[in-house]
Amino acid sequence: MASMTARALRLPLACLLLLLLAACASGGGPRPANASNGPLPAPDSTSASGAYKGATDYRIGAQDLLAISVFGVQELSKEVRVNSNGQISLPLIGGVMAGGRTIPELEDDLAKKYSTGYLQNPQVSVFVKEFASQRITIEGAVNSPGIFPITGPTTLLQAVAIARGFTNLADDRAIIVFRTIKGQKMAALFNIRKIRAGEVEDPRLYGDDIIVVERSGARSAYHSLVEGLRNVIGFRAL
Repeated sequence: MASMTARALRLPLACLLLLLLAACASGGGPRPANASNGPLPAPDSTSASGAYKGATDYRIGAQDLLAISVFGVQELSKEVRVNSNGQISLPLIGGVMAGGRTIPELEDDLAKKYSTGYLQNPQVSVFVKEFASQRITIEGAVNSPGIFPITGPTTLLQAVAIARGFTNLADDRAIIVFRTIKGQKMAALFNIRKIRAGEVEDPRLYGDDIIVVERSGARSAYHSLVEGLRNVIGFRAL
């Protein structure tokens, strides 16, 4: 099953890399938003703290972590995780269906429930701190390549563990992370050995990141692409 998943993922990702090279070589492709040294910034859909900041039509899902506050009533402020049935439990009003609703819809519903016999004109705010719809793609020389959900802060080392570690063919000095920042495709090359030795920071990952683990040995197609991307779109080597 793992080998079938690897084959299924390898072709589209290889095509993605080839398209990036071709587009950049022609002058019309994506460019790095910032080619200076340092960690990649958070992607367009996520704040630096990892909180969701996308469009208001985001639908709350199971395992999302919500920070709910009622202005002026500290006792009602609470962090709750949506259960598998889409429900949350709050003081005074008990169980509430949150799954499938947008943030404004849930805020309006909570305000109505609190205003019925409890508060006068309550101002309810809902903030998504962790959202289970975030997913990362891990491909290449790992034991279990695939698409994985992340429900909280996740680093590159943790992502490798999620994919059950490297295969015998992995080059742990060549891990590529792709991310979209300010509408532009950006990438960085990481050396796991340096991360494990504490020489460089273990980078945080975000939803929609693509992680490609290079294979060691002869100059594979991936290795050639790494070298090409280094020259064309300004790789960061960390």
